[in-house]
Amino acid sequence: MPATVNRQTVDLSQFPDLVVIYLGMRVNRLTGLKTLAGFGPKIAASAAAEPEGLLLHENIIYSLFPMNIGMRQYWRDLPSLLSWTRSEPHREWWKSFLRNSGGTGFWHETYLMQGGMEAIYDDVAKPLGFMRFAPVKAARGGMFGASHRVARPPEGEPAVSEETLYGP
Repeated sequence: MPATVNRQTVDLSQFPDLVVIYLGMRVNRLTGLKTLAGFGPKIAASAAAEPEGLLLHENIIYSLFPMNIGMRQYWRDLPSLLSWTRSEPHREWWKSFLRNSGGTGFWHETYLMQGGMEAIYDDVAKPLGFMRFAPVKAARGGMFGASHRVARPPEGEPAVSEETLYGP
C-alpha cells in the first residue's frame, strides 16, 4: 500500500547545543488577567528584537480555563538563553514578578539537546508538567538556579540571586 502521508523530519546536526524552553503564565485570580495582558506586548517586542541565540519563538495557548498562555522558544545554546535572562528587560520583569506575581503563576520547563531538563514553578496553583509526576522541592540552594538544575557550571550572576530574594 503506497503511503499518502508526506512524512518529513529535520536534521538537527547543525544545532548540537539546542535548547527548547516552554514557558507559561497561568491566571490564579481575576487580577491575573491584567498581569497576563500586560506581559503579552512586552514579550512580543522582546522576541521581535531577535536576541542573540534565539532561533524561534512561538506563542501557545495551553488552556482557557484556567487561562494559561505561553510560548515555546528554541535557543542556539544554554549560554545564549542564560545571557538573555540576565539582561534587560528580562531581569527587571523577573525581579518585579518575584516581588508580586499579580494573581498569576509562572512556569518554565527546559530541555537540552546535550542532555538535561529543568523547571521552575512560581505561584503555580495546581501541579502541571513535571510537577504532576516528580517530587516537588523548594527552589533553594542547588535547586535555585537553572544552571545548577541542569548540572552545568553557572555562567554569570543570576537575574535575581537567592540572597536578594530570600535574604542572607
